[in-house]
Amino acid sequence: MGNVFTRPLAELRGPDAAEFGGKSANLGELLAAGIPVPPGFAVGADAFRAFVADTGLGGMIAAALERASSGDVEAVGAASKTIGESMRFAPLPGAVREEIARRYEELCAGSEPVAVRSSALGEDSEEASHAGQQESFLWVSGLEHVCDAVRDCWVSLYTPQAISYRAARAAAGAEAAMGVTVQLMVDAEVSGVLFTCNPVSGDPSMVALNASWGLGIAVVGGEVTPDDYLVSKITGEVVRRTVSAKHVEYVPDALGRGTVRLEVPAERRDEACLGEEQLGALVDVARLVERHFGTHQDVEWALARGVALPEALHVLQARPVTTLPDPQPKLSGSALSLVLGTFGAPPKPDGPS
Repeated sequence: MGNVFTRPLAELRGPDAAEFGGKSANLGELLAAGIPVPPGFAVGADAFRAFVADTGLGGMIAAALERASSGDVEAVGAASKTIGESMRFAPLPGAVREEIARRYEELCAGSEPVAVRSSALGEDSEEASHAGQQESFLWVSGLEHVCDAVRDCWVSLYTPQAISYRAARAAAGAEAAMGVTVQLMVDAEVSGVLFTCNPVSGDPSMVALNASWGLGIAVVGGEVTPDDYLVSKITGEVVRRTVSAKHVEYVPDALGRGTVRLEVPAERRDEACLGEEQLGALVDVARLVERHFGTHQDVEWALARGVALPEALHVLQARPVTTLPDPQPKLSGSALSLVLGTFGAPPKPDGPS
C-alpha cells in the first residue's frame, strides 16, 4: 500500500505521537474520551521525510547544521536562514500533496478555513515540552495555502530557537522531524488557557484559567493581560476573579486572509470574558481532561462566537504540566503566558498599534 502520510485525528492515540507528534496524538486521545475537539487530520513525520528526500535537501540541511554546531548565535542564524529559504521554494511530493488534498476535501469539502499547527516529535510529552518552538497558522483557506502552511510548519523546525533547543537537549545527529495538525477553525469569541491545578502553588483542588476576547494571539504576543480566574475543582466556587482591560483582539479577516487585529469597543474592554456558566463548563472539561490523562494538564480552549453552551466550547490542545512547584515551576508556551500574565509579573507596556 505504501506510505500513509496522513490520518484523521480521531484515529490517533498516545503511541502515535512517535510518528504524528504529541499535539496530534493528544487530540486523538481527547476525541476518544468524548471531549469536544474540532475535527481534523494529522500529517505524519513520514511526509516531512519524503519532502526532504524528494527535494534532495537532506545534504544541505546537514551541512548547514554542522556549520551551526558551535552554537555561535550568528552561525545558528545563518543556518536557519539558509535552510528556510531552500525549503520554502521546494514543492511537496506529489503523493503527500494528494493525501492532504483528499483529507482536506473529506474534512470540509475543501472550502472552510483551518488551523495548521506544528506537532513536533517529542513535543507535548511528559519528558519534554517545547511548545512554542514551532509555528501555527490560523484561518488558512484553500488547498494551496494549506500545503504552504504545512511546509512552513516544517520550516519552523529550523528556526534559530528550535535549532538551539534541540542542540541543548539532544545528542548530535538526533533526527529532527515534524508532524502537522490540521483542524477546522473555531471563530473564537473568547479563548484562553486553563490548568487543572494551581501552577504556582501546585494545589490540585483548583483550576486556574485565563481568558481574553477573540483568538489567543493577543495574549501569547503580550499585547493584552488576560482576565484570570481561580476556581475550586471540588465546589465550583470562584476563589479569585481578576478582570483586566483587554483593548485588542484578533478575529478572522472578512476577506478570508487570515486574521486581523481590532480595537475592542470601549464598553467591552473592562467586561469579564467569562460568566458563571462558562466557568462551570470549563471546570467540567478540566476534570474530564485530567481524568483521561491521569496527570495535571495545560489546556487551550475556545468558545465559539454566536453559539450556546455546551456546543460553544472546544478544546484545542492539551499537554502535561511537566513541572510543578518545589521549588520553582518551569513552564513553557501557553503555560508561561498564563503564569506571567496572571500571577504577578508586570504586564508589558502597550506598544504602537
